[in-house]
Amino acid sequence: MSPPPLPDPRPLIERLALRLRQRRALAGWALAALAAGALAAPVAGALLHETLVARFADETLADARLRQALADSEVARLRLLPEALANDRDVTDVAQPANGPASGAPSPDRIARLNARLERMAREAGAAVIYLIGPDGRALAASNWRSPTTFLGKYYGFRPYYREARDRGQAEQFALGTVSGKPGLYLGRRVNANNVIVVKLEFDGLEAQWRAAGGLTFVTDRDGVILVTSRPDWRFAATHALDPATHRAETRTNGVPHIGPPPFHLRDDGTLVLTPSAPLPLLSPAEDRGPYLLASTPPDARGWRFHLALPLREVETTVTMARIGGGLIAAVLVALAGLLAERRRRRAERTRQLEDAVAERTAAMGREMAERMAAEERAETLRETLRQANRLATLGQITAGVAHETAQPVAAIRTHAMAARLLLDRGETAQAAQTLVAIDGLADRIGTVTAQLRNFARKGRGGSGPVAMAEIIDGACLLLKERLAPVTFVCPPVPPGLHVQGERVRFEQVLVNLMRNALEAMEGSPDPVLTLTLTEHGDMVTILIADNGPGIAPDLAERLFTPFATTRPAGLGLGLVIARDIVEELGGTLQLRPGRGGATFAVTLPRARP
Repeated sequence: MSPPPLPDPRPLIERLALRLRQRRALAGWALAALAAGALAAPVAGALLHETLVARFADETLADARLRQALADSEVARLRLLPEALANDRDVTDVAQPANGPASGAPSPDRIARLNARLERMAREAGAAVIYLIGPDGRALAASNWRSPTTFLGKYYGFRPYYREARDRGQAEQFALGTVSGKPGLYLGRRVNANNVIVVKLEFDGLEAQWRAAGGLTFVTDRDGVILVTSRPDWRFAATHALDPATHRAETRTNGVPHIGPPPFHLRDDGTLVLTPSAPLPLLSPAEDRGPYLLASTPPDARGWRFHLALPLREVETTVTMARIGGGLIAAVLVALAGLLAERRRRRAERTRQLEDAVAERTAAMGREMAERMAAEERAETLRETLRQANRLATLGQITAGVAHETAQPVAAIRTHAMAARLLLDRGETAQAAQTLVAIDGLADRIGTVTAQLRNFARKGRGGSGPVAMAEIIDGACLLLKERLAPVTFVCPPVPPGLHVQGERVRFEQVLVNLMRNALEAMEGSPDPVLTLTLTEHGDMVTILIADNGPGIAPDLAERLFTPFATTRPAGLGLGLVIARDIVEELGGTLQLRPGRGGATFAVTLPRARP
């Protein structure tokens, strides 16, 4: 039996040779890659370094602009608050006249009410503190009235933001708090004559967001002094040397004893390195003193510039990896691509977060402004409805007098008509014509009364313009003629050229309300006297309505112009509130004047040239 044939060794030999050739090829490509990498590394490193730095600079500038937008939205959110508070009734009630507390200090109840309201508004708006400064430079009310370091009674007359707001109407200033010891942006707005309402904005939360986003962020003023920063130890340090005059001006404006030296040094290539004397308490162990790539925005309207410095170590590491030759060139390129992709992803995520924050703040501010405008429109509609209701209520009370006033002319017209018919039948045309003229005069009288009644009941605003004071007084007297009959009415002649600026119907409503109140107060008096007096002083005209009734009790006088304050059982207590609202909206004032016996109301209106 023959042995089995041996297997053919040629396929095995071919496979071994193929593997040997593949290994040799791989070794050759590896050697070629090492040689190419070693030759191209310096050139590729230089080109890559320039490209990465340029791209990094663009991304850093975009990031700085987003952080600026976030800060601007924070300031814009509170910039409207002082403007709104300057016209607030509670604020104006506490605000003192130009000559200070000697002319009449506000009551403690009004101050307490304003303190509580400012506290609530500061909490809701996110303001550090809101306070009202009087003409003497001392705080009259403050949102931190409960705090041991309250601003109440503190003197702020030396603050530039107070003086500028008092003289120019509004002001902004970044400074260190004298009581709180915390820096912030002070937004001031003038109230009345020399009072100033101030809203303080602190940037602690914003600085914390900047620190969480990474890098070194800081804001400088016109002279290069750091105000807001993610590094609190840099605050009130100069970015360059200041001359003595500028240094003194900065310390005075910012309320600090001195301006610190520059915490960093700018090199010729635009990169930033921290100075050896600068402490590093907020830097992580992996960070060093630089270099950092610095991006700065142009100055805004306040002269503020936003700066962002990001470390260049990522770029330097990438370039070093690109210079590695040999067989690791492919791995370095892959790692570089991954590193760049991850860095772009991280920056895109950070940019998206900042954009979302800016969009959210902007949308919130837009909603707040829309809600405030809607509330103002509703309030104006309610005020006009109350004025119309007051006019109709007054109209109902004087209807009887108007009916009496028109009943007599109607009866006379009927009598004259019968007489004219008889005269015509007799052929006495001349006497009949005189009778018809008398009828025409009586009809005009009725038309005057009914037209005045219709105009007084009219709803809505007419055109604002010069109105003759004589027409206002005559119209009010005509509507109240029946009520004025049993009293002694004293009214001096009104110059025909005396005009006031506003609307006749609304002025008549105020005068009718005040005269009607005086007539009702004198009911039961043995010798009632109602006196109207006119005085002119500069561009204003004052009309005094005085009666000799029992007067107004002191406890009621303090709250006379508040809603529902009345002593009449059937009264609502809204007439004086509506009257003062009308007068103030038309540029005048309504006040209760002190006097001996009775009550005297003074209506001051802006004078107009016809």
